[in-house]
Amino acid sequence: MHDLPKAEFAFPGPLRDQLVAAILNGTKTSTTGLEIDYQLEQEPLPVAGQRKVVVDSADHPVAVIELTDVRVVRLGDVDLAHAIDEGEGFTSVADWRTGHEQFWHSAEYRDFLGDPSFSVDDDTRAVAQRFRVVERF
Repeated sequence: MHDLPKAEFAFPGPLRDQLVAAILNGTKTSTTGLEIDYQLEQEPLPVAGQRKVVVDSADHPVAVIELTDVRVVRLGDVDLAHAIDEGEGFTSVADWRTGHEQFWHSAEYRDFLGDPSFSVDDDTRAVAQRFRVVERF
C-alpha cells in the first residue's frame, strides 16, 4: 500500500490541511492541477483507475484514493460540476477560477515552477481529476 504514488494537495500548510480534511469528509471528490506540473516533475499524466496515497502536511499517509476520471482541458473549459466537487465551497466557475489563480499566481507556486512571472489564462492546459476514497488510515 505504501508503494503507491503520493497525492499531495497544494503545499504543506493550512491549504493542504483544509483540502485533506475535505477529502476525508467526502466533500472533495475532484481536483485540478496544471499540465506543466507533470512536465516539470517529468511525471506521466495520471490515468483513471490509478490509486494514490493522500498525505497530510506532515507527509503522513491519511487515505488512498482511486482516480475515476482524468481529463486534460483548457482552464476556460472547466465546468461548474467540477468546480463544486473540489469541495472548497465554490458556487461558480468564476469563484473556482479566482481561488485557483490565487494559488497558481502565488510566490510559492511560481518558485516551484522557477518562473516569477508565471500566469494562467483560458488556454492553459489543466488536468481535471475525479476520485473516490477507497481507504482511510
